[in-house]
Amino acid sequence: QVQLVESGGRLVQAGVSLRLSCVVSGGTFAAYNMAWFRQAPGKERVNVASIAWSGTTSYTDSVKGRFIIFRDNPENTVYLQMDSLKPEDTAVYYCARHREVWGRMTLSASDYDYWGQGTQVTVSS
Repeated sequence: QVQLVESGGRLVQAGVSLRLSCVVSGGTFAAYNMAWFRQAPGKERVNVASIAWSGTTSYTDSVKGRFIIFRDNPENTVYLQMDSLKPEDTAVYYCARHREVWGRMTLSASDYDYWGQGTQVTVSS
């Protein structure tokens, strides 16, 4: 059984950095694309950053230059390093595993079939 457990979210002030972690148990972690999504109150869940099994990364425009996604395959962990946080980054952040082994890089939530429980990030101004 595949399980994803996020951690690292908390209340911070604008401008600071925060690192989220997602530990994956079950399955062959290195064979799957992973992603971080976020959902703000009243808004849809959106893809923030993705990393392919090959190491290729993708970011939504609003976080380019501020966020970095990276993975540690031996530790079955994917990270989201968030720098220069802004109030508009406030959301619940979810990590997710792509549905296809050795899959293409895709960004839609419907392409990810295992999700963590979410971790709250709140950025105050």
